[in-house]
Amino acid sequence: MKSLVAAIAFLTTFPVGRLVACDASDVARSAGWFPLVGAILGLIDYLAASLLKDRLPLGVVAVLLVILDALLTGALHLDGLADTADGFGGGRSREDVLRIMRDHNIGSYGGVALVALVALKVTAYAALLNRGNWIPAAILTPVLGRWSMLLLTATLPYARPSESVIDGMGKRSLLWGTVALLAALATAASVRASIATGVVIAVSAAFGLYCRRRIGGITGDTLGANLQLSESAALLAFLWAVRPQ
Repeated sequence: MKSLVAAIAFLTTFPVGRLVACDASDVARSAGWFPLVGAILGLIDYLAASLLKDRLPLGVVAVLLVILDALLTGALHLDGLADTADGFGGGRSREDVLRIMRDHNIGSYGGVALVALVALKVTAYAALLNRGNWIPAAILTPVLGRWSMLLLTATLPYARPSESVIDGMGKRSLLWGTVALLAALATAASVRASIATGVVIAVSAAFGLYCRRRIGGITGDTLGANLQLSESAALLAFLWAVRPQ
């Protein structure tokens, strides 16, 4: 269970790290649990939406869901998206991109990316909550987002010359993460969830190839960016596949 605790401590702000001491190797071995951590976050989103959707305007509920996700994750992946957008947008060479991504100050590309993504998620959540059978989307979207990171760590090298926990996340993590994902999909028994999974695979493949071409692999920032892109794509897939009431 130490690896599960490491995954929760790494991906969320839950204070479980106080219970068990975890190092970088524990985090690397914990990657197979990432989709399960996503399921925990998705269940929290579902509970929050269920409590609020009949009492507040759906647009307000959608904003609160995005804020809740940022609080529960420490905005870790939003930061990765902003750094990636600044690096890819402002860097000309591989070295430029990697250097800019090291700078945690948000530039124009990062700011636009954050605004666009938050607006997209808020609009998608509000539309989904206004339609039938929104529960699979609320629960499975964080699962798919965290599984998407495993797709890249299993197939692409770390782009920087220094060592990283990413080096220890390989095909074995993808295997166990996929088992967890398949269990979640079987529980949902939703064709729309299968469509969303296919969309996430396509988005991750396209973004992974782009990262490989620009910087020779992946970094922690690009993994965070891929998670955000995959979650947004999954929400759009769920929305596209739901018939308006």
